[in-house]
Amino acid sequence: MTRSRLSLTRPQILAFRRHVGALDERLPAGRRSLRQAAWAGLQDSMPRAALLSIHARVEGTQPSTWEDPSLVQLWGPRHHAYVVAARDLAVFSLGRLPDEAGARQIAEDLAARLHAHLAGARMRYDEAGSALGEDPNRLRYAAPTGTVMIRWDGARLPTVWTVPAPEVDPRDARLELARRYLHVFGPTTPGAFAQWVGIAPRRGSAAFDALRRSLTPVRTPVGHAWILTVDEPTFRAAPRPAAPARLLPSGDAYFLLQGDDRGLLVADADRRHALWTPRVWPGGLLVDGELVGTWRRVQGTVTVHTWRRFSRAKRDAVEAEAESLPLPGVEGRIVVRWDD
Repeated sequence: MTRSRLSLTRPQILAFRRHVGALDERLPAGRRSLRQAAWAGLQDSMPRAALLSIHARVEGTQPSTWEDPSLVQLWGPRHHAYVVAARDLAVFSLGRLPDEAGARQIAEDLAARLHAHLAGARMRYDEAGSALGEDPNRLRYAAPTGTVMIRWDGARLPTVWTVPAPEVDPRDARLELARRYLHVFGPTTPGAFAQWVGIAPRRGSAAFDALRRSLTPVRTPVGHAWILTVDEPTFRAAPRPAAPARLLPSGDAYFLLQGDDRGLLVADADRRHALWTPRVWPGGLLVDGELVGTWRRVQGTVTVHTWRRFSRAKRDAVEAEAESLPLPGVEGRIVVRWDD
């Protein structure tokens, strides 16, 4: 790829990511919108994080929306719990199936043993692991076969069961997973893709090489990267008005970033340390299109930590957004506490 690189500014990149992530304007309620919201998967490692990611993107989200029949749960990228569209199961499972013979054999053997033991039943994953003589967490390595499903509501240990393997070529699934990543996280690099998926860097490079005819090289404030060629007009388009406020949960796709990409999103290193902590990440506070703070929740109390002073109007917008959170099991009005 030797053609001249397109130069993209930080505002162009962030406006694009907000737009494709439906963070400027919520999508109408419905299964098509749920699939779009989960285009790169919805990380659900924190209880009901996927639900709050949906709420940030789709109108009319209810506490039970994550259980819509069009959605499923699995152990997805980097073995985290994810909510994805049921029709995209192959993308987020087979797209991660190891190419190396040894690692693939481990995944397939675990999946076969689990399937035989369950015999069509559902079981708590710790009990299933013990029955197989395995650390229950090792069952996650069977998920890339596309045959292991989970249900985790955040209050109890996950339940597991098995389903028939998707009839999709794993290579095709990986290329589609790369396209999804490029669309939602672009501009990006093969290394960033590999790190997100949890595969060897050379496999990330191989996926980008296979897609080379549909990619455009770009120059960003943090280095050279790639975008889908079909996305170039959207990058060049005038930005849309940003939403007044969005409360993004821990692990939301908008800031599920590593390395230099974090510096692009949050320039101040101290602020980056506050958002991407060594342990459990807080949520990210998005106001007028910029990440300007973090938030955490205990039951019906949301504590907001801001990085700058807010006007009364901005505080009202954040409080209105917090009060709209579809929190299961929380009765009464949600209380916002400001830590600024």
